[in-house]
Amino acid sequence: MSRRSGRRLVAMDDMTNHGGLLAGKVALVTGAGRGIGAAAARLFAREGARVVLAARTEAQLKTVTEEIRTAGGTADHVVCDLADSAGVRAAVDRVVELHGRLDVAFNNGATGVPPGPLDQVREDDFDHVYAVNLRGAWAAMAAEVAAIRATAGSGAIVNNSSVGSLRANPQLPAYGAVKRAVNSLTESAAVTYGREGIRVNAIAPGATLTEMLRDWEAATPGVIDQLTQRCPLGRAAEPAEIAQAAAWLLSDRASYVTGVVLPVDGGITL
Repeated sequence: MSRRSGRRLVAMDDMTNHGGLLAGKVALVTGAGRGIGAAAARLFAREGARVVLAARTEAQLKTVTEEIRTAGGTADHVVCDLADSAGVRAAVDRVVELHGRLDVAFNNGATGVPPGPLDQVREDDFDHVYAVNLRGAWAAMAAEVAAIRATAGSGAIVNNSSVGSLRANPQLPAYGAVKRAVNSLTESAAVTYGREGIRVNAIAPGATLTEMLRDWEAATPGVIDQLTQRCPLGRAAEPAEIAQAAAWLLSDRASYVTGVVLPVDGGITL
């Protein structure tokens, strides 16, 4: 355990914690090659899950998968482009082939869009962020519900949204709009599948130190400082902190929680 900037960070030790939050569960994590997804894959394995990582970049997936295995966890990976619905379904099928079941899924994978006002958003960028962040989430949820229903019988899904979906988002209007649609899909799925024992929730992270945020900072210097100045906790999140919220919502400790879009934002939406 180490300390940095007054917060506790989780060490990459003892992934064989079979009494953990996700003990015995089979988990799929999309966007798992870096950032929040990679942090989630490490955490889920440390909490006892057998994890399958999915993303577009195989080299990144291999690196995280080997880190988990070296630390004693169970991990495999599958290359998957969320803009390809058939590929998304194939990734979910691969989880079932490997482990015979799917219990939980964290639909984290997403893409960004260049910052700027609505009238400056290019149509190609809008179409791409829609294809990955919304249609990809829909395709993943549909395949995951089918797999959970056919194997584990009950389970949980968490979608990664954004605090930018909860209010006006003038610098990232397409991203915010698509993430707000993810919230609606989450709520609809929670109502549709609750009686089957399938819970569906979302998290809405605030400023998090990922490549996407650093790209925004490069395009708009000073934006990280602006965001942290507005945040009651006075800092951006580490990816591992966001992963903790997803892990809890996927776990049996959140057994009566469904249809929630949980801000994980240091209080910035207050």
